[in-house]
Amino acid sequence: MYSNLCLTATAVAAIFALLAISTTRFSPPLPETLDEPNIEYLSIDGGVGPESFAFDSAGGGPYTGISDGRIIKWLPDKQRWIDFAVTSPNRTGCEEGEKEEERCGRPLGLRFKHGDGDLYIADAYMGLLHVGANGGLAKPVEFEMEEDQVLGFHSFTFANSLDIDQLSGHVYFTDSSSHYHRRNFASAILSGDSSGRLMKYDPKSKQLSLLLGNLSFPNGVSLSKNRDFLLLAETTKCRILKYWLGTGKAEVVGELPGFPDNIKRSRSSKGGGFWVGIHSRRGGVLRLILSQSWIGKGLVKLPLDVDKIYSYLGKWIGSGGVGVRVSEEGEVMEIIEGKAELRGRSFSEVEEGEDGVLWIGSINSPFAAKINVSKY
Repeated sequence: MYSNLCLTATAVAAIFALLAISTTRFSPPLPETLDEPNIEYLSIDGGVGPESFAFDSAGGGPYTGISDGRIIKWLPDKQRWIDFAVTSPNRTGCEEGEKEEERCGRPLGLRFKHGDGDLYIADAYMGLLHVGANGGLAKPVEFEMEEDQVLGFHSFTFANSLDIDQLSGHVYFTDSSSHYHRRNFASAILSGDSSGRLMKYDPKSKQLSLLLGNLSFPNGVSLSKNRDFLLLAETTKCRILKYWLGTGKAEVVGELPGFPDNIKRSRSSKGGGFWVGIHSRRGGVLRLILSQSWIGKGLVKLPLDVDKIYSYLGKWIGSGGVGVRVSEEGEVMEIIEGKAELRGRSFSEVEEGEDGVLWIGSINSPFAAKINVSKY
């Protein structure tokens, strides 16, 4: 019994470390705290967790996916959200949110293909889907793979983020793990799982290709302005990779102060670059756990639901994230953090609209935050 208590205490301590916001060896610019009067909180009814944002070709939206499997659209003139699409036909009980997300779907990455108006969706459980400009029920994409790549790629375990080359139509997306589902993301991080993949889908040929494998929780992905490389967030390792599309080579270009989520290209006149949402900051104890893979793997094998412990402790401790703007070379140029309603919330995404307004997404918020950058 004493042994079990010790193991339980060790597991709880590890989860605390996962949520910790202690100082790291990272020395970025000082965070700029967003002024509360300049932040609007756009409440969401019936769901939480606006993970990612997308604007249609007319600039409408943003659109975002939430915990009950719906994709909703913001109507600025009416100041409210409306239903746009769903990723699963099974809607009974979906109001339970995360409890039913495996059946109801959990839309994460979103991006419109402007030529035909289709919205492409990376759903954590339903895979890669698309839906027309009028919304409705999204459908899985049809794909084929070359014979030497077919093994192990019949489906996606944890489709997460995506971006689209608007000229070629190619869809680049991440499958964060081949072993863990979204509901077990804390276990994927603690165990050091490296079964994630970066994929490319060509809607014209229906060809699906593997670009990179053996990744540690690949998450956000964003195409460069010149369409020559992708920036990719590797969440477990708290770093940014640059993948060159011409050569197929990848290199580490940035270390971050926490766990990166989505990446979106910045439209800022202050130097461009990319916005990275930091889910939570990384403490020193967790660095030790992740550097010694046997510790994390041992914790995951304990008779405990580490993901549920993480969820409960996250709400209690309130370990928050930040938004980071990085250059094409991965250098941190700017950090923003919120207070009041944004304090203690994860930052899943920072999306910059054509008007310069920043939209902040968070997997644990019942609202989306809209920030007028020109006022701070």
